[in-house]
Amino acid sequence: MNQDLDPQSAAFAARRAEARKKLDALDPAMHKGNEESSVPDPLRRAWFETVYDAAGGDPAKVPWANLLPHPLTRTWIEGQARGIDGLRVLDIGCGLGDNAECLAAARAKVTAFDLVPKAIAWARQRFPDSPVDYQAGDLFALPASWLHAFDLVHECYTLQALSVSLLPKALAQLASLLAPGGKVLLIARARGEDEEIEGPPWPLPPSIFEEAKRQGLFPLMVEDIMATAEVGRRHWRALLQYQDR
Repeated sequence: MNQDLDPQSAAFAARRAEARKKLDALDPAMHKGNEESSVPDPLRRAWFETVYDAAGGDPAKVPWANLLPHPLTRTWIEGQARGIDGLRVLDIGCGLGDNAECLAAARAKVTAFDLVPKAIAWARQRFPDSPVDYQAGDLFALPASWLHAFDLVHECYTLQALSVSLLPKALAQLASLLAPGGKVLLIARARGEDEEIEGPPWPLPPSIFEEAKRQGLFPLMVEDIMATAEVGRRHWRALLQYQDR
């Protein structure tokens, strides 16, 4: 493939914009007016599969594939010194694997999964010698052996892809994956509580942290990050700790 694979290039951006327009037209949850919209496939599995099928091996056509770890993930890892070394980490919705590889480079023992098997195959192809255990999986139907098995769960952009009705269940799932005292690193687009939005994705309001508490995940740190050169929109970066009640 002779396409420009530099995510900063104009050619890459043009292919992404064209693909995004086509994919939005196919997304049953798009332009519904609010995040309460009900769709026949609440996980949008068929749509995510279509994204990877239609990409034809071009990451520019996968809207979230920037071929680098998310900057808020990367800078958090860099600030941990040796605190990640040896931790059992689960990366949720890993896509093409860049966040998982960043965690593994910090010497974590990383398992990473995605809803779409083609994404997992692509990640394995990109990182053939990786120590990351890449697997296809559904957040709401994960292996029993993963329950209470991880010291850290990394969640970047998965919650914001779910309708609001699924968020309590999703947070409960995150909590169930953590060993006692385990933590969730949550990264998502943010919005005001009463701010009107269209999606997907659906930026998360501040009340997401109250819901997290109800599911046993208590905030140790919540950063409300305004748009920066690296992050073009308002984001949350939060560290939540599991407390068995």
